[in-house]
Amino acid sequence: MAKPYSSGHIGQVAANFTDMRISGQVKHDLVDLMVAELDRLVPQYEADTIAADAGRKTLGDVGRTRLNYNRTRELLIERISELESVGSSAVQMAIDDLETYLAGTIRRAESAAEKNRVGTIKPRHLAAAMAEISAPIKASGEGDDSELGGYSQAGVDSDESEAGIAEALGGGQVLTPQTLRQMAKQFAGMPVTNEALEELLLLYYDVVEETEYALRTGITAENPEPFVDHLSKLQDLMRLGWMRRMLKRSGEIALERGYKRVDIEQVVNLDPFA
Repeated sequence: MAKPYSSGHIGQVAANFTDMRISGQVKHDLVDLMVAELDRLVPQYEADTIAADAGRKTLGDVGRTRLNYNRTRELLIERISELESVGSSAVQMAIDDLETYLAGTIRRAESAAEKNRVGTIKPRHLAAAMAEISAPIKASGEGDDSELGGYSQAGVDSDESEAGIAEALGGGQVLTPQTLRQMAKQFAGMPVTNEALEELLLLYYDVVEETEYALRTGITAENPEPFVDHLSKLQDLMRLGWMRRMLKRSGEIALERGYKRVDIEQVVNLDPFA
């Protein structure tokens, strides 16, 4: 019979979502709740799997195809140099990051194909996508562009200048959670969840809208100083100085609380107009 999660493990995972201490009894109760939730979910998982493929014998995620766990783990093991093994959480983290990277790349390539009015993504469309990202990864700190199959890999320059930000945003394209993930690793210094990035996007557009409104109402004002101040703020927003500060502060808060990644709770506690 499979052993349930240990209360200590559940307590560590739960601690990522609260600043409060969790009592021992609550940790034990959480184990029971998690197992009960699994009891509820598994029959639905099975029904969905069988409905999608009646001949299938293995439980799977019918909603989407995920990167292979074992193959990803093997690739990670092959590439680590300072550590001895790869934990399951690292594999899950890598799968999330790789699938996000894949999604962003395919969306750009798809857009290039649509501009050509074709229904197939071809090498030239992938090349256009990579040119749009235009941020080569430095290979092992040697300063050489890393290439794979003739395509430059996407990355982020370590320079925090406007040029570095433009590269991280894929050549000045509209902000998305995918491009923000690249900025997050540079400015926050740690991974950032999609939920946190989406919340940050909403805050960003709120601040832009508020600043634009202040500019419009300040054009006719007798005192030009507020108008100049708001214009400076808008320029800062367009150059993503605001985004850099928010990401950096979110990373600092996460580090102060002992987290290994920025979650939505760090973002919602920020003052976007500070």
